[in-house]
Amino acid sequence: MDTAQAYGAASGTLSFSGDPGEPISGGQSYEYTAGAVQMFDVQASSNQNVLDVAIDVEEGTLWRLIVAAPDGQKLTEGTTYTGTKQWPYAQPEDPELVFGGNVNGTEKWCSTSSGSFTIQHIAFGPYGYVRELDATFEQYCNGSTVPVRGAVHAVMPEPPVELAMGMNVDPEGTVDGPDGRITVGGTVTCNKPTSVWIVGHVFQIQKKETPSATYDTTVACTPGAPVPWSVSLTSGEPGTSFQPGTATMRSRARADDRDYPVTADTGQQESTITLSKS
Repeated sequence: MDTAQAYGAASGTLSFSGDPGEPISGGQSYEYTAGAVQMFDVQASSNQNVLDVAIDVEEGTLWRLIVAAPDGQKLTEGTTYTGTKQWPYAQPEDPELVFGGNVNGTEKWCSTSSGSFTIQHIAFGPYGYVRELDATFEQYCNGSTVPVRGAVHAVMPEPPVELAMGMNVDPEGTVDGPDGRITVGGTVTCNKPTSVWIVGHVFQIQKKETPSATYDTTVACTPGAPVPWSVSLTSGEPGTSFQPGTATMRSRARADDRDYPVTADTGQQESTITLSKS
């Protein structure tokens, strides 16, 4: 599933218990608190259909809760989802529930399960980032008549800002040497660190020929002042070379948001640039 990057909960608890004979809990009660475990992560899919809670207690002990609304539906506050199943037995119209883990090398997972869960409260940020969660669940594992019952509560850090990225092309470039090598460039801006991929095409309409060249380059962008980029090119058209004068530059920049499953894209920008001898 496409999810926002995982961040540890600012506060939260996962608790669960079962009566004797229940295979996941072993008839015991457990409670884990964010800050007292190695990891307490809460994620959701970007379409708000799937929720994933992972608790890494210590080396060798990990618990995981996954719930999902029926296909095409968002997890909705105040809703109880009954008749849950788990992959590969769940159909598109079925909600899903999986709870289990690994405890000191012993796997505690169900081959089949049924049950229900309630989303008492959920607040989303961008692209499925979970801001707050209160949920309860009940799971019957491998045909057991004794359920494991649990609850998860979490408050996450404020969601990171979404990536804002821009690109500019310098209106001036240089041309030098017998091969007509040009140097062109511009700047990129961003509101958080990212790697910007820039692709483009430069061409110059002359009386008898049209030299042109394509390029791509990567720029490490950091917030603050615009970050410069440049490329040096010769014409890829045989027998042609760039000359001092005007040329057309088409450029496009893309960058992946490190916090969310999205790519910022400037779209193609067309600029007229002036090439001068260096």
